[in-house]
Amino acid sequence: MNLKRAACIEPMYSEIPFLDRFQAAKDDGFEFVEFWGWTDKDLDAVKAAAEKAGIGISGFNGDAEYSLIDPTHKQPYLEFLRKSVAAAQKVGALSVTIHSNALGDLGKVVNHYTELSDTVKICSMFDMLQECAKIAEDSGIAMNLEGLNITTDHVGNYLQKTQMAAEMTRLIGSPMLKILYDVYHMQLNEGSLCDTISRYIDQIGHVHVADAPGRHEPGTGEINYKHVFSHLEAVGYQGRVGFELFPKTTTADAVKAIMSY
Repeated sequence: MNLKRAACIEPMYSEIPFLDRFQAAKDDGFEFVEFWGWTDKDLDAVKAAAEKAGIGISGFNGDAEYSLIDPTHKQPYLEFLRKSVAAAQKVGALSVTIHSNALGDLGKVVNHYTELSDTVKICSMFDMLQECAKIAEDSGIAMNLEGLNITTDHVGNYLQKTQMAAEMTRLIGSPMLKILYDVYHMQLNEGSLCDTISRYIDQIGHVHVADAPGRHEPGTGEINYKHVFSHLEAVGYQGRVGFELFPKTTTADAVKAIMSY
């Protein structure tokens, strides 16, 4: 696989202290790391660990307890996003990931917003994404909008389908605002992986990988990852692939499976 590999070092390398995971990922052949949140991290220590290991930081989540689909959250959402961008600049990260809904512990959707109409949710998300794109362009930190599965991990999340995410970023038309195509989430929500990748490849800014079911390394579930990776290369994807997965046994075994592709 010629794609650039990033290890998500929150679920992976959990056997060792966080700051040691940068060197471990580099030693295992990853070009980048990524992680989930930044507010609980010592950013100076993160930057130093990455620089010492000689590994890039792909990115982390840029939103917190605020939602794109809640119009009353616009000001605090964008204020926190600016702080996330500043954190990314500080550690040398390339991107931040954004979501439709606020996520709590273990990725639980904080508010399903059943009281809001689809019209309000869509208009609010589009309005705020336009501002997100401006922040991305001004800062040089890319933003990737991620849809999440609603069957297993993120019940109640509004952004569920690739089509909605990709059509919205196409309409906005910023080279700094794309979608994060998470193969695991989209296998659970919609299937038709390679056709979807082909249809929206111009809008895919980042890819996440885990097998389904289980959210473990490739080869432990039903997804034909050899074909998915080959298809990504065939349609011209040149970005990073983040392995955001929970090792079925150990990180070492998961890395062996990843590198076999």
